[in-house]
Amino acid sequence: MRFLADENVSKAIVHALITAGHDVMYVAQFNAGLNDHGVLALAVAEDRILLTFDKDFGELARTQKHGSGYGIVLFRIPMKNPSAGAALALATFSAREDWSGHFSVVEEGGVRMRRLK
Repeated sequence: MRFLADENVSKAIVHALITAGHDVMYVAQFNAGLNDHGVLALAVAEDRILLTFDKDFGELARTQKHGSGYGIVLFRIPMKNPSAGAALALATFSAREDWSGHFSVVEEGGVRMRRLK
């Protein structure tokens, strides 16, 4: 899968996804400080699944219309243990592939998804 990891996503998650063979762009490495609108615009332009811990993207997704080739995954998990967060991310993305066109919330108890407009 093609991901865009917001700069608030841990390096452990990014590394685990890359090691698993996913195509991951990491905002912290190529454009640190990019604002939320810029991050979302990049995800849309690149048809990537945006990975973030920032709840503001939920509001942005509701107020802006975009194409359906991208998606947003909001992680609502504690990051006290980066390797556990990376393992949860890998398990989550291994379980399904229908992230495009959805705003998804990943919690320890499961995933909630709704269609993007």
